[in-house]
Amino acid sequence: MDFLQADHGSLSDAALQALAELTSRDDPAIVGIILTGSAARGMATKHSDVDVIVVRDESETAREIKRSSAIDEIPKTLTEIETIKAIGSDGAWERWSFAWAKVLRDSTGGRISDAVSRQATLNDQEIRDLLIGRSRLDEFINFTYRTLKSHRDGRPDAARLDSAESIASMLDVVFALYGRVRPYNKYLAWELSEHPLPGENWQNGRLLRRVNGLLDGEEAAARASFLEVERECRVYDQRSGHSVMSDVIDDWGEELRLLRGLNTS
Repeated sequence: MDFLQADHGSLSDAALQALAELTSRDDPAIVGIILTGSAARGMATKHSDVDVIVVRDESETAREIKRSSAIDEIPKTLTEIETIKAIGSDGAWERWSFAWAKVLRDSTGGRISDAVSRQATLNDQEIRDLLIGRSRLDEFINFTYRTLKSHRDGRPDAARLDSAESIASMLDVVFALYGRVRPYNKYLAWELSEHPLPGENWQNGRLLRRVNGLLDGEEAAARASFLEVERECRVYDQRSGHSVMSDVIDDWGEELRLLRGLNTS
């Protein structure tokens, strides 16, 4: 109990007791326990329940989620947590739930711990599939271009809407370039604080400031975001030995003048 309180913040006694009961439960069908949600990330409050993925034996048929005010037990098999779903496909939203999760039990010789790490990361092919195949990089550029064009043409309301719509794809791009799954909105500030992105463009809270500027529809924030993403994409290409991200950007041709703030008259 002391360990749980020390690691997981201000959980209620009921939530702590429910977690302690689960971790000490004598059930041979349970081969792993993964703590996720706010409790795993030190963000729990007295109102929080505990979110736990219970990895069960492949032959186990009890598959219903058990929910209470204290704990949610989410049953999965080892095969399920080792199955990697493409970002953007059905069920792939779950992948970030494994990021920075705590493995409380692993009776599989480390396979659960390995699966948790793999779910939360993107390999080079997945990065290309997300940013190029699913057009997230092009989508970000498109919304940013629309934002800047609306500012130029005196349409501030349209600019604010397009600016706000650019945020999700921008975050997909920024995190993917470093092999990471974009966090849920609730945990964005936490992840940037506790596990900062290594890119020099995103140090000292700059990414959150960009997000807030985009939410306000600021022209300067839209242009700065594009320039920073462009730099990160070109660094990624150089690091990876190809030009796939740069090619998407360069395909915008003359429109890059507006995106870069060059004289367009």
